[in-house]
Amino acid sequence: MQESCFGSAHDIHYMRTALKQASVAARKGEVPVGALVVNRDGVILARAHNVVEKRQTQCAHAEIIALERAARKHGGWRLGGCWLFVTLEPCTMCFGMAQLSRVEGVVYGASSPLYGYSLDTKIASPLYSGGAFQVIGGICAEESAELLGRFFKKRRENGE
Repeated sequence: MQESCFGSAHDIHYMRTALKQASVAARKGEVPVGALVVNRDGVILARAHNVVEKRQTQCAHAEIIALERAARKHGGWRLGGCWLFVTLEPCTMCFGMAQLSRVEGVVYGASSPLYGYSLDTKIASPLYSGGAFQVIGGICAEESAELLGRFFKKRRENGE
C-alpha cells in the first residue's frame, strides 16, 4: 500500500480525523465529505466539511474550504510540504485546486465513480504538479464508503 511521507499509521489517523468532519457534514444534511490539510511537521492546518447546500454553491466542497483555510493559517497560498486528506476521491475542480496550491499530494478514502478526478485523466493537466505530486487512494475507504452509503440510503428513504 502506498503511503504519504507521514507513514501508513499516520495516514489512517488523519483520514479518521477527516471522517469526523464528514460525519458533521452528514448531520447537517450535506454530502458527507471531510478534508484536512496537514503540514510537513504533521500539524493539521485546517479541517473542513462540505457546505454546498448551506452556501448554495458548488465551490463549497470540503477540499476547497480546507485549502483556503490552510492558506490563511500558513500565510500564503503555496502549500508546499503539505498534504490534503479527503474522505472521497476529489472531483476535477478540487484536484486542480490541490495542484494549484502546490501540496505534495492528496490522500483519499473512497473512490468516486461519478465525479472523481481519475475519470477525467484525458483532460487532467500536469502543468502545476511540478512532477512530484502524489495521489494515494483507499485509506479508510470502507469507512468512507459506508458513511456515504448510509447518507444516500437515508435520502432515498426520505424521497430526496
